[in-house]
Amino acid sequence: MEESTLWWLAAGAVVVAELLTGTFYLLMVALGLVAAALAAHMGLSATMQVVAAAAVGGVAVVGWYYYKKKRPEDPPARADRSVNLDVGETILISEWGSDGTTQVKYRGASWTAIHRPGVTPAPGMHKVVELVGNRLLVELL
Repeated sequence: MEESTLWWLAAGAVVVAELLTGTFYLLMVALGLVAAALAAHMGLSATMQVVAAAAVGGVAVVGWYYYKKKRPEDPPARADRSVNLDVGETILISEWGSDGTTQVKYRGASWTAIHRPGVTPAPGMHKVVELVGNRLLVELL
């Protein structure tokens, strides 16, 4: 069996492993294995094939790590408007209780609203920023 065939089979196995685990970094490793297969097709020595796999795979993994690190994280599901349609809605709060909570009518039901820790509650229009259990976490507009 040709060396390039072994590299292609290894790349395919890593892609299958990525599909089973969902680890995007395995695709970067697969790119390194593809580079080794291409090096084998060019007739480079086995040492150069391994160097090509390590260099391309390593650079791809490190590049993806820094790309993910710079990219802002997705909000948690309880604060994501595309998951929870209450996020971003406005409610009127007329008064706050001494415990930092209030009862509001929202969507035809009575809800408990809370504010962010360290923020002094004030009456007025508030925006729902997150659902914490069955409570609305709100902030003043």
